[in-house]
Amino acid sequence: MKGLWIARAQPFPLDTGDRIYTARLLRAVAQAGADITFTGFASTPPDAVPADWPVRWRLVPGAPRGTARALLSRMPLVAAAHATPAYRRLVEELARESWDFVVFDQYGLGWAVAPFLRRRADGSAPVLVHVAHDHEASVYASLVRGFQGSRLKHAGLWQNWLKTRAIERHIARTVDLVTAITPEDADKFRLDAPATAGVVLTPGYDGAVSTRTQLPPGTPRNVLMVGNYHWVAKSENLRQFVAAADALFHRNGITLHVVGGIPQELAAQLRRSSRATVIHGFVDDVAPHFANARLAIVPEAIGGGFKLKFLDYIFHRVAVATLAHAAAGLPPEIRASMVQSPDLAGLAQAIVDVVDDEARLDALQQRAFAAAQSRYRWTDRGHALLAAVRAARAQPHAAVPAQQGA
Repeated sequence: MKGLWIARAQPFPLDTGDRIYTARLLRAVAQAGADITFTGFASTPPDAVPADWPVRWRLVPGAPRGTARALLSRMPLVAAAHATPAYRRLVEELARESWDFVVFDQYGLGWAVAPFLRRRADGSAPVLVHVAHDHEASVYASLVRGFQGSRLKHAGLWQNWLKTRAIERHIARTVDLVTAITPEDADKFRLDAPATAGVVLTPGYDGAVSTRTQLPPGTPRNVLMVGNYHWVAKSENLRQFVAAADALFHRNGITLHVVGGIPQELAAQLRRSSRATVIHGFVDDVAPHFANARLAIVPEAIGGGFKLKFLDYIFHRVAVATLAHAAAGLPPEIRASMVQSPDLAGLAQAIVDVVDDEARLDALQQRAFAAAQSRYRWTDRGHALLAAVRAARAQPHAAVPAQQGA
């Protein structure tokens, strides 16, 4: 099948969860037999793009809009930033070509659906697919509820939530197929768009796999958080967990190591205010941090969806501690192999209680690894998406108006 993949930008470097999900799913669909043309802005830096990626690139001239201009749009920030005149012209051009299916990668591409909807009148429309990375309206709602910063920024988040909810519902109700990253998200999309077909595509894993089966003797009392903290929800989750755990960890001789890109202002603030937290920022090789950790933590009180870091932790053979509701998308046997708590204070205390129990930590990571080994193959996701597209092709298109505010 011939497919067009419309996204924000080339998904490189692979340093965030959304880029990893897009890149791996894109490659898996191509390797499953689809002939894929990808359009979006160029990666920064351009040399981050692998030379052997199995797709054709149709890159958008120029660059996305800045935040100031995007704030004036009726669309959410991510959509307004990417819906430049150059990108709109390219989408109109591509819509005149013949495609078997078209992917709109992430809710911010909702503005690009309209030219393809117009082809439904003559029966030549391709299957339209929304690849969702989260149920974004729910993520933003939790961010608005949990944000503890300034009132002005809170108001901006609330406004963007309203815009996000509108464009996400529009794209879910106008496409033929919605992919969800967790069963929980799939349920939410069914409420938003009960007439739209859906398929769950949890992430796969093709990264490094540790050979260790037990904690090495003398492993320090380190716990680890890995992520990219530049998005406001991620930075707020980090800030709130450090506030809940740092003093307790200091009293109990535990060091929290935070690895990943982080705004300089937040890093400086946490270094000033904490005693048991070490901010490393971005590192080229995370493996030494996994090797020296007794536990890895997912304390995300704000947000939703599947956390790709779970798979990094599990396949690096590190026991995991998490908020119970942050484990969305994981099967019960993997959830049962984690230290869980309903709130941040309880999670911090649970880590203190288990950090010296090496036998339990070994048992947890061994069970999680055994349960995950055969579940997370990207090749399966590529075949599943193409199968869902074929099923959608057999169904009549719904009559949906081609409109979305800009």
